[in-house]
Amino acid sequence: MDVKTVNSSSARQSFSDILNDSGYGGQRIVVTRKGKAVAAVVPIEDLEAIQALEDHKDVEEARRILSDSKSEFIPWEQAKKELIKK
Repeated sequence: MDVKTVNSSSARQSFSDILNDSGYGGQRIVVTRKGKAVAAVVPIEDLEAIQALEDHKDVEEARRILSDSKSEFIPWEQAKKELIKK
């Protein structure tokens, strides 16, 4: 899929069009400032896919940690004391 690039000044002036292009047209739009990419407007489906991948990664990490219960865990009472100190 092609990615459209707009500078931040143009993005401010045509924000409604950008939202329509992304939300209804599926267009991915990168916003630049001084030639550097600083943000992106993407269809909600893209964001949901990214979040699902992150969730999957988190679940896999939790499973890895839980499979070796002796590593990376400290007793609740110890954790509570350390949190209260801060």
